[in-house]
Amino acid sequence: MFSFRKEKINTNPEKIEEILSRGTEDVFVKEHLKEVLFSGKQLRVKLGIDPTSPDIHLGRAVVLRKLKAFQDLGHKVVLIIGDFTAKIGDPSDKLEKRPMLTDEDIKKNLKGYLKQIGKIIDLKKTEIRYNSEWLKSMDYLETAKLLECFTVQQMSKRRNFHDRLEQGQDIFVVEFMYPALQGYDSVKVDADVELGGFDQLFNLKAGRIVQKRYGKKEQDIMTVSMLPGTDGRKMSSSWGNVISLRDTNEDMFGKIMAVRDDLIIQYFKLCTDIPLQDIRGFEEEMKLGVNPKSIKMRLAYEIVKMYHGEKFAKSAQDNFENTFAKGGVPEDVVGVAVAGGTKLVDILMVQKIVISKSEWRRLVSEGAVTNMDGDIKIDNPDTEVSSGVYKIGKRRFIKIKVI
Repeated sequence: MFSFRKEKINTNPEKIEEILSRGTEDVFVKEHLKEVLFSGKQLRVKLGIDPTSPDIHLGRAVVLRKLKAFQDLGHKVVLIIGDFTAKIGDPSDKLEKRPMLTDEDIKKNLKGYLKQIGKIIDLKKTEIRYNSEWLKSMDYLETAKLLECFTVQQMSKRRNFHDRLEQGQDIFVVEFMYPALQGYDSVKVDADVELGGFDQLFNLKAGRIVQKRYGKKEQDIMTVSMLPGTDGRKMSSSWGNVISLRDTNEDMFGKIMAVRDDLIIQYFKLCTDIPLQDIRGFEEEMKLGVNPKSIKMRLAYEIVKMYHGEKFAKSAQDNFENTFAKGGVPEDVVGVAVAGGTKLVDILMVQKIVISKSEWRRLVSEGAVTNMDGDIKIDNPDTEVSSGVYKIGKRRFIKIKVI
C-alpha cells in the first residue's frame, strides 16, 4: 500500500546521543534501541495523536520534534491519527473520564491538523495512517482476543485509575480499552519504536504486551518530557493553557513572553534547536543576575521563527517592544466606528475581543481594561463606549470612534 524510497541511515554518535537524551524522560529498552540506532537498520518509528482538539500546541510539538529527529536520521516515521481512539478518549493523566467525541467533532478537529504537523515533520516522507482503518471493522471475537492481553488488576495499578479508585470515583470499562487499542495500532503498523509523552508510559508498555500476544517483536519505547503550559500546569487543550501553532506570530510571541521565568530553560530545551551548550550559557547568565526578559525575548524569537519564519519573528518582536516595553499601541490595532450609547462589552463581543460576558466582568473586576486616551480604568461592566484606544488584558487592543 505504501512505497517510499529507503533513506540512507545516519549513525552519527552525537545525533543519536541527542535523540536518546535531549528532552527524553525514559527509554525502554535503552541499550537495545541504542544498538539498533548504530546498526544502520531503518526503524519504523510510530507516534499516535488523537484529534481531541483542532490545535497542535507546543506541548504536542515536543514529541513531534522527537519524531522529526528520527526522520532526519533516515528512519521511517509512522504517524497514526487516532480518529477511532479519539471517540473513547485517552484516560492518561486525567482524574475523570474524557468525553466521547462524535464523528462530527473529529472531522472538525482534523481540519488543518496535518498542515500544522507539516510545520514540524516532512509529510512527504511520512507514512500517515488513521486507526479507524482497522479498529472500525473489529468484530467481537477479535476485540475479546485483544482485551485478553490484560487483567483488571493490571489496569487498576495504573496511577490515575488507582487515584480515582482511592477517591471513590467511577472508572468506566471502556477506559480500560484505550491502552489495548493503542497497542493494537503497533501490531498493525509493525512498529519498532513508539514515542509518546511521559504520561503515555502505561499505554506504550501496553503496546509491547499486545505485540507479544500477536507474535510480533516488542517495540522499544521512548517518552519525552511534558511541557508546562502558560499557567505552569501541563500544557493541555482541555485546560486552555496552550500556545498553538495556529496562533498568529504576535500572539505566539506574547504568550511566550508571559511564560514564567523559571520555565525559560525548559522551553529552550524542548521547543528549540538551540545547542545545549548555548542553553547552559543562558542558564548561567540568569544565575549571575542577567534580566530574564532579554533571554526570554530570544526564546520567543526562536520559536516564532520556527513556525512563522524570520520576517514574522522580527515583526512580532518589534511589535512586542513597541507595545509592551514602550507602552505603545500595535500598528494593526482593529478600529471600529459605533453609535453613542452602545455598551463597550457589546462591541468587544462582536469583535471577538472577549468571548463572554463572564470573561468581561472578570477583566473589569481585575482592573484589566483601560481607555488609553486619558489612561482611564474601566470599573463598571455596563460602561458605554467613548472614543479612544482600549487595552483589554495584556495583549488585546481596539480603537473606537463614537459617531
